[in-house]
Amino acid sequence: MTDDQPSLSSDDEGAERPSDGPTSGSPASSETSDTSKETTPAPAKAPANAPANAPANAPAAAPVLPTILSRKQANQDPARHKSGKPHTVSLVIGVVVVVLMGAMIALFTTTGSRAAAVKVPAPVPTTVTVAPAPVVPTCPLTGVPAPGGAVPARPALGIKIGNYPNDRPSSGLNNADIVFEEPVEGAITRLVAVFQCQSAALVGDLRSARQPDSGILSQLSDPLFVHAGGIPPVIALMKSSPLIDKNLYEGGNGSATIQQPGRVEPYSTFVNTASLWAFDPTNVTPPAPIFQFSNTLPAGSVPRSGASVHVPFSGTSDVTWTWNPTGGNYLRSYAGIPDTLLDGARTTATNVVIMTVQTSAGTWVENDQGGNEVLVTTAGSGPLVVMRNGVAITGTWTRTALTSPATFTAANGAPITLQPGNTWEELVPAGVTVTPMPG
Repeated sequence: MTDDQPSLSSDDEGAERPSDGPTSGSPASSETSDTSKETTPAPAKAPANAPANAPANAPAAAPVLPTILSRKQANQDPARHKSGKPHTVSLVIGVVVVVLMGAMIALFTTTGSRAAAVKVPAPVPTTVTVAPAPVVPTCPLTGVPAPGGAVPARPALGIKIGNYPNDRPSSGLNNADIVFEEPVEGAITRLVAVFQCQSAALVGDLRSARQPDSGILSQLSDPLFVHAGGIPPVIALMKSSPLIDKNLYEGGNGSATIQQPGRVEPYSTFVNTASLWAFDPTNVTPPAPIFQFSNTLPAGSVPRSGASVHVPFSGTSDVTWTWNPTGGNYLRSYAGIPDTLLDGARTTATNVVIMTVQTSAGTWVENDQGGNEVLVTTAGSGPLVVMRNGVAITGTWTRTALTSPATFTAANGAPITLQPGNTWEELVPAGVTVTPMPG
């Protein structure tokens, strides 16, 4: 059916609205034979609004038939759609809400998908490998970095040097790793300069060996010992000691001698270290350390307590060491007169170790004046003063055997270490007063 065909008016679209019910005596319903027959309507009741006094035989009012509209007219009738506006508005609002909810769901879904798709990579742990600091070899007798990064493959070399006023000025002492000062006959002293990491072009003057040399050098791992003679008992002692004895007056050793111009015998004998190490070229073993070194002062050190120290061996060896803050070392003097070397440099030491030792007069006659050999006991224990960094540290030295070094212990029980650098070790007879002075 097209929009122009008539349709029955209905309350609900598509449902027929029946006419008023049938009158009494009328058939309950009309039958429809086929599509070509018309439906005969039942007699209509009198209208409810008919006048009450209308004559009974008045002709009946024409029946009110439902308005039959075409579909197009029904759709265009504003009255029929008036009651549907709220429904339409609600429908529109519902649609809008659904659309908005769908859009929000789509937005969150898309955002979540994008967040899932764009993943932030987890931070990768960074491992920083710090290379260990290279181990720098240190000189065994001074604790300073070895020259050229390697300890020379050679033994300790001890050289006997005179210290009587006529022996001065000496040469090469500032190049030595350690210098030992020992008492000998006549209340004078002699020196043993020990070289290992450093060398010297000129060392001297050389003098004869003495009994303390054995005890001094036996701790240095079979060192070379070069001297200018000695009395027979002392020479025999050197040959029986744990060292390699090289007497310049034996064999061809005298070829290493350098006679210093302007000096007379016995004060003119000098050497250089290279020619002395050549005496034993197969000995390539450095010595073991005999001191403990540290840049840190020992516990309990008192600042500026060691500005100087006085060591009065005798009138000819009245020694004072004075702290030099600028150079970080001690300067040596004799009776207040600066001790200068042959090259004009002051004699210096990073550390001064003063060990009080027991001495006695031996039976060996040392010189033509009848002076007896001074015997020095270098093992055992005794009072100690260590001067380093402008500080004086008192304590005790202990040495259990000649082949072992001494240990140094402060009065408070702490071990005493030395500042890396060269050292002078003073072997002072008991009874000589050692006086450190603050500054």
